[in-house]
Amino acid sequence: MHFDSHLDGVVLAAAALVDVVTPGERRGRPYRPPEGDELTAAIGAALRAGSRRARDPAPAECAALLEVGRAARAVFEAADVGDLHAAAGAANRLLAAYRPTPELSRHDEEPWHLHFHGPADRDPSGWGGGMGVALAMVVGSENAERLGVCAAPACDRVFVDVSRNGTRRFCSEACQNRVKAAAHRARQRDD
Repeated sequence: MHFDSHLDGVVLAAAALVDVVTPGERRGRPYRPPEGDELTAAIGAALRAGSRRARDPAPAECAALLEVGRAARAVFEAADVGDLHAAAGAANRLLAAYRPTPELSRHDEEPWHLHFHGPADRDPSGWGGGMGVALAMVVGSENAERLGVCAAPACDRVFVDVSRNGTRRFCSEACQNRVKAAAHRARQRDD
């Protein structure tokens, strides 16, 4: 399942950014966001999850991207539990905060497509507006349930379900395998 080539990339980057900047649990272990240069590299890698052209952000951009990722998490959490009212509210807060303006852009031999950037004083990275629009487009479509939070115990990472049947429940195969192994062990104990 794909939204469209550009939207896919921005939504995937938003999920990866949320996971980098959110403290909590990942794959059964506590997770703390990295700091300093490691944070810059991790945010750059998250943005490249959606666009191979993305670069590591400058220090001034990191602070803005931390804020974008933290705000975007609310969209995934609300969509995961089917609360489209709350998901729409969170997406609307992103749109209000980053005030995206559409602009046709062409680069890297791609066809013309829309980019959404907000004022540079609010988000010098330019990603906040695009992520706000991308998440709002998903929430405003029949595909809002494609945004989720991992169902595995001790994991709160988010994901975008691009599977054909839309039944993904875990952030990764590692979490899916942990849950399957635990269920298998429980069945063996019961027998």
